[in-house]
Amino acid sequence: QVQLVESGGDLVQSGGSLRLSCVASGIIFSINGMGWYRQAPGKQRELVAAITSGGSTNYADSVKGRFTISRDNAKNTVYLQMNSLKPEDTAVYYCYADRRLSDVQTQRYWGQGTQVTVSS
Repeated sequence: QVQLVESGGDLVQSGGSLRLSCVASGIIFSINGMGWYRQAPGKQRELVAAITSGGSTNYADSVKGRFTISRDNAKNTVYLQMNSLKPEDTAVYYCYADRRLSDVQTQRYWGQGTQVTVSS
């Protein structure tokens, strides 16, 4: 099992910044990809950013140039630096981690979510 604990969500004004953190514990030696999704009220959960164990990153078009995902493998932590926040970034942000079970099978774990609210 893998446990994920997020922190850093808050209420911030438009144009402000926040840094989310997600610490993984448990069976972490086989974790490959990690990242962040978000879900706004009445909307589907969407991918925000992802990072591989090797450091390759992927971003949603809506956050490119504003958000940066990073990873500290020594601390088993993934971060999401969010700058130039907009009201439409308001959502619950969920961290995930993909644990490799075999060459062809992975299992995804989720954190409990952290609320980000951006006021206009």
